Amino acid sequence: MIKRINSSELRIGMYIQKLGGSWIQHPFIRSSFLVTDPNDIKRIHDAGIKDLWIDTDKGDDTSAPATVENKVEQKASTEAVEESKSAETKPVPSSSSIENEIERARKLCQDAKPQIMSMFNDIRLGKAIDPHTTLPLVGEIDSLVQRNSAAILSVARLKTHDDYTYMHSVAVCALMLALANQMGLDKEQTRLAGIGGLMHDLGKAAMPLDILNKPGKLTDSEYDVMKKHTIVGAKILQDGGAEAEVIDIALNHHEKMNGTGYPNRLPADEISVLARMAAICDVYDAVTSERAYKKPWEPANTIREMSKWEGHFDKQIFNSFVKSVGIYPIGSLVRLTSQRLAVVVEPGTESLLKPKVKVFFSTRSNAPIPIQVIDLAAKSCKESIEGPEEPADWDFKSLENLWL
Repeated sequence: MIKRINSSELRIGMYIQKLGGSWIQHPFIRSSFLVTDPNDIKRIHDAGIKDLWIDTDKGDDTSAPATVENKVEQKASTEAVEESKSAETKPVPSSSSIENEIERARKLCQDAKPQIMSMFNDIRLGKAIDPHTTLPLVGEIDSLVQRNSAAILSVARLKTHDDYTYMHSVAVCALMLALANQMGLDKEQTRLAGIGGLMHDLGKAAMPLDILNKPGKLTDSEYDVMKKHTIVGAKILQDGGAEAEVIDIALNHHEKMNGTGYPNRLPADEISVLARMAAICDVYDAVTSERAYKKPWEPANTIREMSKWEGHFDKQIFNSFVKSVGIYPIGSLVRLTSQRLAVVVEPGTESLLKPKVKVFFSTRSNAPIPIQVIDLAAKSCKESIEGPEEPADWDFKSLENLWL
């Protein structure tokens, strides 16, 4: 139902169908969109827009607060943003436990890198591989995901452009396992999701190194070559005796719901659940990682941007994905309402929007300030997150030192 409201009633989770005034007067490219960022509300107020129309079939109404249960069919990131109002929030370990889990995750990533490198090198040398030799590593990653998914997902995101090809496999494996848990997949499907995540880009080992390691955008012809990694990877896994589901992930993780993906431009009804999961996990880790030709995107901004890519991802699985990684993962740079900058050091215990943060910089004085840890979920806390910030915009170096 289309409903006219005053801009003072606008809340996160509402779907704006139309803004009052002409499009020239408002600061948005589109007049219809889902409100997921408090900054959008501020921009509407700052633009002097008094009236607007919301669609209550696509977003929240003014009459009742949103819950996870009534948001399953809405736009991608809204369900996760409103997770704070759900009673299904999983308890988060104490700070000391978080620190221990981060250290375990760091060690696992260090130990995993030579294993993945060895497998890639064997493929380059034309040797056959046995995908099942990775089962112990997948089991270790799954153990960390079960214990504290926030720790392993955050650590796995930290990779240099030099080791991206190898550590991307570990990160996607962890993301797939966390997503499988969030979706409630059974033990066998979760195992296959993890193996498929670890092996999804195996075909890149057979790609020309000058293309694979090119420090810049690929030409059209180079991109055509690179796209063959899906077919090559599936063949390598098939020859190695991998399960059909694992082969499917390698072959189809670049397919899109609107039928424009590769290698086969599959329609949505021919893309498996595991391949749909892998498509999301692969893109998320790729854009939040440092590459030779780009800076990493901030996780919260990544979620928001991915939710706008109409036709790329399965919306319901994307909702589950956002819940599995969180709105503000550990290591995210955020701006508080006090105009101080902080790094997320621990997920919120009650709300995805209220993590524990480490404040370290004042935007008002444009200078570092004494480090302070703040639990945004504490009843005494008057602070809240105004929105995410891109570290590259501030030229901060080694932000991970604040949370590792």
